[in-house]
Formats: sequence, C-alpha cells, structure tokens
Amino acid sequence: MTPVHFTFSSAFLLGLTGLAFHRTHLLSALLCLEGMMLSLFIALSLWALQMDSTNFSACPMLLLAFSACEASAGLALLVATARTHGSDRLQNLNLLQC
Repeated sequence: MTPVHFTFSSAFLLGLTGLAFHRTHLLSALLCLEGMMLSLFIALSLWALQMDSTNFSACPMLLLAFSACEASAGLALLVATARTHGSDRLQNLNLLQC
C-alpha cells in the first residue's frame, strides 16, 4: 500500500469512526460525512488520473455534485432541527414524534 492510498484510507476511516462513535451533535455528524466524501473525491480523482483514461474523468465531478447536494440537504435539516428543537443534540431528537 502506497502512502497516498494509506492517507486516503485512514482519512475515510477516521470520518467513519467519528460518525459511528461521536454522535452528540448533528453538526459533527455532518462534518464527518463531508470528510468522508472529500476523501472519496480525492481518491477517485487520483485514481482517474492514474488510469489515464477519459472514461472515468466524469466520476469525480459526479461525486462532487452529489456531495454538494448532500451538504445542502444536511444544512437544511440542521437549520430545521435547530429551529424546532432549539438544539442540534441528537439525544434530544425523538424521530417517532411529528
């Protein structure tokens, strides 16, 4: 495993462990998701550069577009949660109530 692959694998795994174990605030969960998406974007773009193929050149841009949509939906949920519940703590949210 090259140092570049190790760096992006460890960045993705750090985001995944942060998402799994540190779920106190919705904002921290969204930041972990964004870190994971950023490491996937950089790894996919480097992989497309290493393959020297134009077939895979659109994949990183598609992933970046989905990441931007995910970020905007997450921020909209964060604002809606903060307005209705007064906080973004995930323990205070009861998803069974309307």
